[in-house]
Amino acid sequence: MKKVVCKSCKMFFEEGGSCPGCKKNSFTTSWQGRIHFINSKESQIAQKMGVETDGEYAIKIR
Repeated sequence: MKKVVCKSCKMFFEEGGSCPGCKKNSFTTSWQGRIHFINSKESQIAQKMGVETDGEYAIKIR
């Protein structure tokens, strides 16, 4: 299956389901850059992006 990006929280997930982070069904295939958080609770970058759940995120979505 193809990976898509949630428009709300920017988390990557498999197409055909809902976002594991925020449970919404709004997604896009147009994105730029990836970042993977292993320990988002202690990451300053994750805090600036508003990320609270570990996982793979898009840096910019369109």
